[in-house]
Amino acid sequence: MIRHVVLLDLKAGHDAPELVSVMQGLAELSRDLEGLTGFDHGPNRDFEQKSANFGYGFICTFTDHAALQRYAGDTRHQALGARLVALCKGGADGIFVADIEI
Repeated sequence: MIRHVVLLDLKAGHDAPELVSVMQGLAELSRDLEGLTGFDHGPNRDFEQKSANFGYGFICTFTDHAALQRYAGDTRHQALGARLVALCKGGADGIFVADIEI
């Protein structure tokens, strides 16, 4: 199993309805894409004060690496990712990704 952890450094005054729309799109992928078994998202509370710049994030759960690769290559995911890049400071540099194998 792989947990795909994504944290977003959103631009000040970002388009909040656009963020909601992208999260809805990712949730739809979790219902449609084989091997994507879970999707959760929400504000980063940063209780340990180590990730203050990353105010929002999401986690996708995949059955295996092949499922993560299907997700990465999916045109719907790529379009949603481009929309996220536009919402973040520095574009893609404002997105932190970690893939944790469990």
